[in-house]
Amino acid sequence: MNDVVVYIVDDDDAICQALARLIRSVGLRAATFRSAEDFLAHGVTDDPACLVLDMLLPGPSGLDLQTALTQAGRDIPIIFISGCGDVPTSVRAMKGGAVDFLEKPFGDDELLDCVERALRRGRQRRAERAERAELQHRFDILTPREREVLGLVVTGKPNKQIAAALGIAEKTIKVHRGRVMEKMQAPSLAELVRMASKLPAPPPQPQRS
Repeated sequence: MNDVVVYIVDDDDAICQALARLIRSVGLRAATFRSAEDFLAHGVTDDPACLVLDMLLPGPSGLDLQTALTQAGRDIPIIFISGCGDVPTSVRAMKGGAVDFLEKPFGDDELLDCVERALRRGRQRRAERAERAELQHRFDILTPREREVLGLVVTGKPNKQIAAALGIAEKTIKVHRGRVMEKMQAPSLAELVRMASKLPAPPPQPQRS
């Protein structure tokens, strides 16, 4: 797991170093920062990672950093830590997508459990992004007509109705449908429907005259 990195952002040097030692003791890499600006200036690796983030920082707060990462499209699981947490703040953090919120002082095992959950969530998100990218690639190689057929097939319409909607022969629909299944690498209609639901935008529906 040496490709995994745990970022730690806390203005207390002693806490930063203690957390880094703990993270490294279980075979993970650790990188420490004293402020949100330092972290943003460093940038985020594409390696599997999570962020242990103090809520109260000099300059932009932990919540400000969370917002900045979201706006930049950087999807990194965050574990918030705070010595003076309150319910509204923790609720805002969790609504913003944080994995956990720990109040100081917390135990080593408690933090490591949170890190494990965060990394697990990160791996799941990476897998989902990779799947969406692959499905988009498959969709992009469909012809415009095949995309229309796909959009109607996944609504459950039979070939006869699809043919009527598109104004072409039913046997032609069968050919298009077969090509859609082949190009999308869908072994079944149920799987094709699932794939279509993962696309960033739904397949186009034919325009009615």
